[in-house]
Amino acid sequence: MTRKARRASPKFGRPTFRDVVSGLVVGLFSIPEGVAYASIGGFQAPLGLWSGIVPTIIGSVFARTVLMVTTLTSAIALSSQSVLAAAGLASDDVGAIAMLTVLVGVIMLLMGLLRLGSIMAFVSTAVMTGFTVGIALQIISGVVKDATGYTSEESNTFLRVIDAIAHAEEWQTTAVVVSLATVFVWLVFALIRPTRSLALLIALVVVSLGCAFLGTDVERVSDIAAIPRSLPPFTVPDLSTIPALAGGAVAIALVGLAQAAGIGAAVANPDGTRSDASRDFTAQGVANVAGGFFGALPTGGSMSRTGIAASAGARTRWAGVFGGVWLLLLVLAIGPQAGAIPMAVIGGLMLVIGGELIVGRVRDIRLVARTSLPSAAAMVVTFAATTALPLQYAIFLGAGLSILLTAVSVSRKSRLVELVRDPLGGWTLQDAPAELPDGRTTVLHYFGSGFFSEINRIDQDVPDPSGVRNAAVVLSLRGWVGVPSATFLKSLDERALEWQEQGIVVVLAGVPERLHRLLERNGSLGHFGEDRVFAQTPKLLESVELAYARAEELRRQAAGADAAQAPDAAQAPDAAGPDDERP
Repeated sequence: MTRKARRASPKFGRPTFRDVVSGLVVGLFSIPEGVAYASIGGFQAPLGLWSGIVPTIIGSVFARTVLMVTTLTSAIALSSQSVLAAAGLASDDVGAIAMLTVLVGVIMLLMGLLRLGSIMAFVSTAVMTGFTVGIALQIISGVVKDATGYTSEESNTFLRVIDAIAHAEEWQTTAVVVSLATVFVWLVFALIRPTRSLALLIALVVVSLGCAFLGTDVERVSDIAAIPRSLPPFTVPDLSTIPALAGGAVAIALVGLAQAAGIGAAVANPDGTRSDASRDFTAQGVANVAGGFFGALPTGGSMSRTGIAASAGARTRWAGVFGGVWLLLLVLAIGPQAGAIPMAVIGGLMLVIGGELIVGRVRDIRLVARTSLPSAAAMVVTFAATTALPLQYAIFLGAGLSILLTAVSVSRKSRLVELVRDPLGGWTLQDAPAELPDGRTTVLHYFGSGFFSEINRIDQDVPDPSGVRNAAVVLSLRGWVGVPSATFLKSLDERALEWQEQGIVVVLAGVPERLHRLLERNGSLGHFGEDRVFAQTPKLLESVELAYARAEELRRQAAGADAAQAPDAAQAPDAAGPDDERP
């Protein structure tokens, strides 16, 4: 495949039989997962189903990652619950939910249109690992009641789990047995390769039918909310809730977009075309704006349902379209019957999903822990924040921590080194000298990005110019990334003026075009002179050679001028001598 073909936009393509089948699997799987995710977020069960119809269809039509399924995820469900609670709004307020979904969609859409896919670079692997593991623990903690029948009064995630374990004698035997049976059936079919992708669905059907056949007395989905045999309802967003929901909507959008970015990186397009995070942002934005008017909760890229589609043989974006259509048909056909699903079964499924999330991140946890102490700290802090704070605050804290650690890392990597001529006429690297040497040209090369926090670090490497005579400095800036930092430019200007005031010749080498424009705009070029600034060239170190030759020429000229002006003590008459004879 040619490079041009790999970069081309994916075509819509024709639906295949595999797309139809994989869409059916996604639709079937969306029933238990949609109901479960809505439940752990404290929402009515049908909202989890509506979230897998209109948003899934529209998201699949526009996504650049063609197999990505846009729907409700556990992280988004919990984040939505947190945002509504912080705004003082109820989880059954249909108008507020619709407005929240539309707001999330508008934010995603704007970020996509502004090509802000790169914003996900600020959410590091360490942060996403801590966030995901925290979400997994939130999921497990959130289904303690369903899986055990025990209702904990604790609000903290850790304390809720500990409290439930401490009160094991109050667990309801029936709920525990049904939950464990669900986990057991899932495990059996997960170990069988042909049924691995359907293990959750099989566990749901088998244990639910078993409970119905045995007449098991357990709480069911219909006891919480009835599942109607109907089309997604038209809902009108409540505009008055915008001020209370706007900030939280940004956080939910970041959660959804971070998950989608992970899918784009992990699931390749079958046709070989590349994913585009910004285009995926746009697709999810349109999906949420439309979904908000049809009973959907905020949605984003779902790794579980995308994985199901891929495992079932999906080849084009039609798989997601069929997934939404099949779910709609299934709800219309067996909607009320889905209300017979025991909540203990959903509790068991959520224990499995939470456990899979943790197991799936074990490799990332090890990687982050072994990479560096700051990365490990970011992971732990984000995990703790996710389990103790509202999720919208946790993701903001994690992103801010990532940016801070990145700035610290960039600053530490910046260096000032010396380029020294070797016997063969090349250049070798060595540490910058502590003091600027007399009588020669010193070539200093800057490694860094021009970030303002680098200045203190670089100042430690600058040679001391005190008392130096007949010296020149070539400052090589090739590779300068070009962060537009006024602090860096000011420091460069002040350093050059300080050297020049001490009679040191200063020449710049390898100056990128952007830096040249900045120096010209700020008036700094006048301090150097155009003949002392050498632009970066395609040939490595060519500008250093030219700058070195110019610096040596200027240094010798300055030395000659000084020698010509210096008084000749040996030839000057001694006016103070006592033996002078005067006419």
